[in-house]
Amino acid sequence: MTQNELKKKVAEAALQYVKDIPVIGVGTGSTVNFFIEMLADYKADIEGAVSSSIGTTERLKKVGIPVLDLNAVSDLKIYIDGADEVNPDKKLIKGGGGALTREKIIAEASEKFVCIADETKCVDVLGAFPLPIEVIPMARSFVAREMVKLGGQPVWRENFITDNGNEIIDIRNLNITNPIELEKTINNIPGVVTVGLFALRGADIVLVGKGNEVVTL
Repeated sequence: MTQNELKKKVAEAALQYVKDIPVIGVGTGSTVNFFIEMLADYKADIEGAVSSSIGTTERLKKVGIPVLDLNAVSDLKIYIDGADEVNPDKKLIKGGGGALTREKIIAEASEKFVCIADETKCVDVLGAFPLPIEVIPMARSFVAREMVKLGGQPVWRENFITDNGNEIIDIRNLNITNPIELEKTINNIPGVVTVGLFALRGADIVLVGKGNEVVTL
């Protein structure tokens, strides 16, 4: 199977988790885009979705699914999103598309977080994919210097502004053996809005497109 075929297969497998759930959380990314397309066939059963990005909001509306503000949703049963890297403990790196802050908020607000990914995203140790950090613009250089102290190589994602009006630095050369502790450390740096480590709140279920099948972690 091609990578896109794997993404479609794992997106289809995620549909079972949204049956009979009126309000769902929907993430951002290429695998999730296939999931959104498939949701069109279930829109009669979905009251609305909480979206993690402007791009996802546009796609949901295009297939006829109302988009709800998280502030108006008191009970979010399920969140479906992808990942840039997944380790065996279901800890993730997310944010390659820049939606990490809203993704993290919705993941934390959800009862169950189902991550969908193809096998190329599975790693033993997180960090080969550059770790995104959303920062307040005035703190970009300061946060970058702090990340150098932690052994990373920061690269400013130039000409990119998040949906929240902030900037992103991507941290290379990290070997993340203790993602929970690193997430706490980076969270405590002034000027950091969100780090793309989803370790304190990792995925509950990971669906991986592998070969010709979908494996559940």
